Amino acid sequence: MKVSVLIPAYNEGDYIYQTVQALVSLPQVDEVVVVDDASRDDTALLAQQAGARVISLAANLGKGGALNRGLGEVDGDIVVLLDGDLGYSAGEAGKLIDPVLKGEADMTIARFPRARKKGGFGLVKGLARWGIKFFTGLEMFSPLSGQRVMTRPVIESIGTFASGYGVEVGLTIDVARRGFRVREVEVQMTHAETGRDISGFKHRGKQFIHVARVLAWKLVTR
Repeated sequence: MKVSVLIPAYNEGDYIYQTVQALVSLPQVDEVVVVDDASRDDTALLAQQAGARVISLAANLGKGGALNRGLGEVDGDIVVLLDGDLGYSAGEAGKLIDPVLKGEADMTIARFPRARKKGGFGLVKGLARWGIKFFTGLEMFSPLSGQRVMTRPVIESIGTFASGYGVEVGLTIDVARRGFRVREVEVQMTHAETGRDISGFKHRGKQFIHVARVLAWKLVTR
């Protein structure tokens, strides 16, 4: 089975080279595709140098838009979605791929270790956990994790990803409600964490709004 890795990336020049290098070295991975979401730094060049095929967007589409654009460029039987800031810890993706390859799950989600520094107060994660449980009955430890592996039938069933920071929550709900098997897998991945500063609170504020919008839409259309 062919395994394709899809990475939406915006200004990830500090991490993207190591992220791609870790992935191309995995025996399960057949291709790595980076969607450069109109970055202002050297993300595209570094990703290409590390061994990825790069799709450069002329305008910033956001995470959901970049993922939707990239889906048309990968043909793997299994598709891996990862963030660009994982660095060498992206190699842990092998733990997410194996259960899907073995037919034990239709979608796996990375369960991160606890954050190394204090971030927010858990409001966004709490809302996401509540929403997923409300709509699907699933208890999720890492409801916002963007590190996921899924089969082609899952991709075809979903069609497109939600926009903004609500993409992961919407994806989990859609996949589970369609009867696919979802499993969280513990990994030792790390990424750039936001702290308790102005930029961190702004980021989490946007997350909260986007997740709330997705949940509201699911409620209206259920």
